[in-house]
Amino acid sequence: MNPIFKEYDYLYKIFLVGDSGVGKSCLILRYCDETYTDSYISTIGVDFKIRTTELNGKTFKLQIWDFAGTQRFSPYTRTYYKGSHGILLFYDITDQKSFDNLKIWIKEIQDKADDGVNIMLIGAKSDLVSKRVIDTETGEKLAEQLGYSFFEISSKENINVDEAFELLINQIYQRVSKTTQQNSNKKSNSNQKEKKGCLLF
Repeated sequence: MNPIFKEYDYLYKIFLVGDSGVGKSCLILRYCDETYTDSYISTIGVDFKIRTTELNGKTFKLQIWDFAGTQRFSPYTRTYYKGSHGILLFYDITDQKSFDNLKIWIKEIQDKADDGVNIMLIGAKSDLVSKRVIDTETGEKLAEQLGYSFFEISSKENINVDEAFELLINQIYQRVSKTTQQNSNKKSNSNQKEKKGCLLF
């Protein structure tokens, strides 16, 4: 594509994982389509949406993949993880089992995702205060132990949805930019060594 006509500055792949029914599809609807439904949305296989957003004077195109929790043991999961820049790992604050199962998802991420991928722990359905069984501090503590960032969100009330994505985008941008700069420096140093190694007779 001709850079003059390029519609975005950066393209990032974001992968959503977690048990079925924790709110992944609702987050995508809210963030990409600005809609919400109370009806349970069961993802079959993998869902995919795109959103382009402006942040700090740059245009980011996000490919957002919603992975069905029931597909965890599919032989194709590694393909979906491959090349992801960021992962949103979900649990439902009203569902203890979805929190307990995080250890399974964490192991899968460690086994199948690229090294260095940015990961954010998401406690979904924060609007259901009276049904909460996982307190905020528990989620924060786990995220801190794992080195993940953390947000509690409500897709229904549109709480922390944009904020979570903005933080993740910034984290990815900083990591990728740093890696690009390091690779550039290594290449420059390598070229300098090659020049010094050339003798003129």
